[in-house]
Amino acid sequence: MDVSKKFFLLPEDTKKLCARNSDHENFNDGWVSSEIERLNPLRPGDLKEAFNISHLDSVLKWPSDASIPEFQEVLDSFFRRCKALALRVLEVTALSLGLQRDFFVKKHKLIGTNKNCTTLRTLYYPPLHNVTVKPNQVRCGEHSDYGSVTLLFQDESGGLEVMHRSGQYISAPCIPGTVLVNIADLMQRWTSDVLVSTSHRVLLPPDDKMNTSRQSVAFFVHPDKDEIISCCDGSNKYPPVSALQYVTDRVDVSYENANKKNLSV
Repeated sequence: MDVSKKFFLLPEDTKKLCARNSDHENFNDGWVSSEIERLNPLRPGDLKEAFNISHLDSVLKWPSDASIPEFQEVLDSFFRRCKALALRVLEVTALSLGLQRDFFVKKHKLIGTNKNCTTLRTLYYPPLHNVTVKPNQVRCGEHSDYGSVTLLFQDESGGLEVMHRSGQYISAPCIPGTVLVNIADLMQRWTSDVLVSTSHRVLLPPDDKMNTSRQSVAFFVHPDKDEIISCCDGSNKYPPVSALQYVTDRVDVSYENANKKNLSV
């Protein structure tokens, strides 16, 4: 996370050179500035920045600043390590459901290419003591993840909350040496609600911590773009859906205001 923080502390004009371009084939790659993304459409823009990488052979513009020459190498390496762990998680998930070990793995064969939307996302929640916070604004609005599963690595700042089955949000603090694994929407559809996608959020810090930042790194695992997601138990609880179309529709909602303004975010 130290390398990522160096990037986020660069001047905004430098980071803009690496900005996400919604019109590009790799539509989710690059830097996302604060308040551009709105994961809960009922709230103002989220008070966070992000840098996304989904394709290891991407034409993504990496920062050229001499202070972080290792940025690309570190993120590329971590992407590959997360991919290996994610495939192990998918194997265990299949076995736990009584399916063939490779049931999910074979639908995620193209992670790291332009035929799959799996994304490594490093996130930075800047200090807020000099920021005018809008009514109802938070660091990250309530939402569920879009794909299969998510691997989350977070610092010790706290703030992440997940929705309990009771409907109440509870704290999900950092536990040193662990990875938080989150079920996402397409896995819920695949398993006919046996595994449930978890709504989560990051609220504002308490007043005495408004001058502190927060960091996390998430690896959002998605099926290959051409996969059609159908209930694996043979039921019709959810209609079949294209993996690519589902994530595209969800991303469009998150960036709705920015797209209307024709911004590259």
